[in-house]
Amino acid sequence: MSKLKYFLIAGLLRIAGSLPLGLAQFIGKWAGLMAWHLNGRSRKTTDVNLKICLPELSAEEQYQLSKESMAHTGMTALEIPLMWEWPVEKCFGLIRETRGLELVDNALASGKGLILLAPHLGNWELTGLFFSSRYKMAALYSPPHIKEFEDYMIRVRGRLGSELVRGDRKGLLRLMNILKEGGVAGILPDQSPRGKTNVYAPFFGMEVRTMTLVNKLIQKTGANTLVAFAERLPDGKGFRIVVEEPVPGNGDADPVVAATALNQSVEKVVRMAPAQYQWEYKRLRHRPPGNPNPYYPHKICR
Repeated sequence: MSKLKYFLIAGLLRIAGSLPLGLAQFIGKWAGLMAWHLNGRSRKTTDVNLKICLPELSAEEQYQLSKESMAHTGMTALEIPLMWEWPVEKCFGLIRETRGLELVDNALASGKGLILLAPHLGNWELTGLFFSSRYKMAALYSPPHIKEFEDYMIRVRGRLGSELVRGDRKGLLRLMNILKEGGVAGILPDQSPRGKTNVYAPFFGMEVRTMTLVNKLIQKTGANTLVAFAERLPDGKGFRIVVEEPVPGNGDADPVVAATALNQSVEKVVRMAPAQYQWEYKRLRHRPPGNPNPYYPHKICR
């Protein structure tokens, strides 16, 4: 059954990957808006997240941002097959502007490695592809549920030499070695971590489970840290690669202070393009024990 699912998904990806950017974004946008109007789980999660994370917005502003967010999520979903199936030169042709690349060059010129934080903002697949074309890079990933799909994912994401490593002990040791050699490690910093390598720290004001991996890598290797994303330009004009300094404190000896700085670093770039963040992800579901789950208020976190 898993092989059948793989061939079905791979076939759909190849079909979607044959689309031009404008058409893919058009289909994705209207699919996202349709999902928003149907008021299903994704819409409900988006609305909860916006209400908690951006309380300074009026009810009308949150309403409009919810709609825009799901439209952008739909566009991202249809763009990812392009990043996986298009020739890399064609993907890079979508990058119209860059901002802050000198920060990367300066960080690597120090002789230390660089941890590149790439939140689920804009098109993160294009972000990874762009930086893997310029630097010796390894990226952390979680294996997909369909085993056969893992080889495909590794092949398309690593076609410019980027090394994909699993989030296990062996993979983390490999990340450390890459950083000690002066390379780049790409990490998605805004996922709710599993296992014991986490602490509770505020994310947009709410205490949630947060990874300590970035802090541990800095402590072990002395690596620098930056935040990057590929911002979607309006009217199908392509993307802008943006690199920003993180909020100070990611390498602090106190893991809670470091995790707070990590979350604030994500917040910093999300506020630059809030409609392009993946608000339908249940980032706030893991809270300190005894607190209600914001998505299911009748359930208590343990």
